[in-house]
Amino acid sequence: MAGGGKSRDRIEPSFSGRDDRDDDDDFSIDADDRVVRGRASKRAAPKSSRTRQPERLKRGRREREGGSFFGFIRRIVYWCIVFGIWAGIGIAGLVVYYGSRMPSASTWAIPERPPNVKITAVDGSVMANRGTTGGEALALEDMSPYIPEAIVAIEDRRFYSHFGVDPLGLARAFVTNLTTGHMVQGGSTLTQQLAKNLFLSPERTLERKVQEVLLALWLEQKYTKDQILAMYLNRVFFGSNAYGVEAASRRYFNKSARDVNLGEAALLAGLVKAPSRLSPARDPQAANARAQVVLQTMRDQGYITDDEVKTAMSQTPAKAKRYWSGAGHYVADMVMDQLPGLIGDVKEDIVVDTTIDKTLEKRAEQSLNDVLSKDGAKLDVSQAALVSLDGTGAIRALVGGRDYADSQFNRAVTAKRQPGSSFKPFVYAAALEKGLTPFSVFNDAPIRIGDWTPENYEKKYNGEVTLATALAKSLNTVAAQLVMYDGPDQVIKLAHRLGIESELQANASIALGTSEVSLTELTGAYAAFMNGGYKATPHVIRRVTTADGSKVLYENTYDNPPRVLSEAIAANMNTMMMGVINQGTGKSAKLSGWQAAGKTGTTQNSRDALFVGFTSNLTTGVWFGNDDGKPMKKVTGGGLPAKAWQEFMVAAHKGLSPAPLFGNGQFMADPANSGFGDQPMASAEPGEAPPLEEPTTIGSILSGVFGEPADVSGRYPQAPDRPKRQPMAPTHGGPIPPADVAQDGGDGYGDALPPGDIGEPEPSQGGRPRRTTLLDLIMGQ
Repeated sequence: MAGGGKSRDRIEPSFSGRDDRDDDDDFSIDADDRVVRGRASKRAAPKSSRTRQPERLKRGRREREGGSFFGFIRRIVYWCIVFGIWAGIGIAGLVVYYGSRMPSASTWAIPERPPNVKITAVDGSVMANRGTTGGEALALEDMSPYIPEAIVAIEDRRFYSHFGVDPLGLARAFVTNLTTGHMVQGGSTLTQQLAKNLFLSPERTLERKVQEVLLALWLEQKYTKDQILAMYLNRVFFGSNAYGVEAASRRYFNKSARDVNLGEAALLAGLVKAPSRLSPARDPQAANARAQVVLQTMRDQGYITDDEVKTAMSQTPAKAKRYWSGAGHYVADMVMDQLPGLIGDVKEDIVVDTTIDKTLEKRAEQSLNDVLSKDGAKLDVSQAALVSLDGTGAIRALVGGRDYADSQFNRAVTAKRQPGSSFKPFVYAAALEKGLTPFSVFNDAPIRIGDWTPENYEKKYNGEVTLATALAKSLNTVAAQLVMYDGPDQVIKLAHRLGIESELQANASIALGTSEVSLTELTGAYAAFMNGGYKATPHVIRRVTTADGSKVLYENTYDNPPRVLSEAIAANMNTMMMGVINQGTGKSAKLSGWQAAGKTGTTQNSRDALFVGFTSNLTTGVWFGNDDGKPMKKVTGGGLPAKAWQEFMVAAHKGLSPAPLFGNGQFMADPANSGFGDQPMASAEPGEAPPLEEPTTIGSILSGVFGEPADVSGRYPQAPDRPKRQPMAPTHGGPIPPADVAQDGGDGYGDALPPGDIGEPEPSQGGRPRRTTLLDLIMGQ
């Protein structure tokens, strides 16, 4: 130090142990000689360090962000696996739980298909199927090949590759339904659907679905794919009470599933989705639209080509009947009504062989519809029925109504109507059995039986006529006299003997057919005239066998019928009824080249009109009328019924050689009680009836009217109490007194009086004045 002044010098030490350019820290000494550690000055930092630091920060940030995304994915996968494990455990638990509630698999068995009744015609062709399913079961190889192809294509395209459950199908259905927002596809396989149909109820519950899967797996393990498909096709519901392809095919196309074409197969396959809504009987447009979807699907899967699609689209059927159609179904219903009484309950598939000729059945249906279509509307006629049978009683054709699809009521079998004058042949046959002859003379004149005054349809009277003439002209007054002459009980006995089974009222008006009968029993009773006097019991079932034909369950026994009329009476009645067609009220029923006989019938106010007639080949009855009993417009048995009868019989006899009726159109004497005496029998050329009336004189007329004196109390006695009448000449009919004469001032007829609504009232009760005849004048009336 110098000059005594104090001075302070700065000391700048140097440090060799650290580099002052260290990136992290910097040291310095301040004015107070303190060493201070601080951050390095930015000015002293190298340029390279300043540029690398931001890049590292960015790279770290990117690494942290990338790790977060993949971590998220890893977490999702992890939890999905965890959830899947737990879901599998839960599903397995549900399967075990619901499976434990099912019977042991060793006891599972395919339930028996409900029995089917196959009804066939005489040629073996199928007329109808009846039963719960509505059709027989077919083997897969017996069906049209288009049917299984269409079903697999639209319902389960992986049917032949899955194990009963189709995971891909389930996934596809889930995605489709999710994207469309509503239920479009189902994930069930055909095997699952079969399992549901066989074993389960239609309710949609988790338990049922689990059981369905288990049963599907069992089916796949136990049966082949073709067996499963065949079971499915024979049981699936196709709407309109049709279960199985055979029932559906006959229901909608009136053909067997063996003969279904591609368009029809596509329509059937389309029905499975919604059988009721898509039924061609309900909505043919919807059914056809769905069928086109099926066809496109079949093409996409390689089952068919584009050309086949075009052809098939032109094959899709029009609207089906809303119910089974065809007259054969009336026969099928009749068969089902009779089966329980013949074989008991149906417990297995059976075949019923009938007596029906399908050709005649179609011709019968056509003849009725032809007449109804032409004249039904203008004459107020809405319904008709027909039954035709041979001499053994075998029904060859039966039509129960105009259209089975519109009305299933069988008017030929079930309905009972008044037969009108078509009942008169039984009255005349009973008179012949009591000794009268076709030449016996009766007076066609106004008569009174109690308070009943029967009149002829035309309100005209013919005076003295033979029985042959009276029947040909359907004279009511003569028929009424015959009933009282023989006694109503005798007429009823004969009618029942010939085959009328309905209850008949024992009164005088039975002569005009006021007791109700069915068309079938009436026609069957006429067949006894045709076959020479043997009973012809109407029957439609020939034989019932098991489906394979190994066992006969029933066979009819109508081969040896009893005789119910003598040959002479049958021949005489045939000849008399030939006169009805040739010269009487049934002229519209004439057949060229064939002898034919029959009788017309018309009830009060034309409520019913009938014609029943026969050749040597067939006996046929026809009825026209309305179900509600509404009167027709002057329709008689000789009108529409006779025309329909003639049209049917011409068609039925086409190609057959004409054969004469029993008796060959000649009157025959009954050896036991001929009534002809020594008089010769009248004869006629084949195909023609003999003259209806014999030449008469006033003496013979008077003789025929009065005959021998008779006690008033013996007039019209009951036939069983009468002694055997003596033979009489063919030109008169014995004592025929006026019908209104009675003993002791009474009516003299007791229970034989007709119902009060038959005929017209007496003049004193507001009726028309009685006509005066020669008989009235002679008898002082």
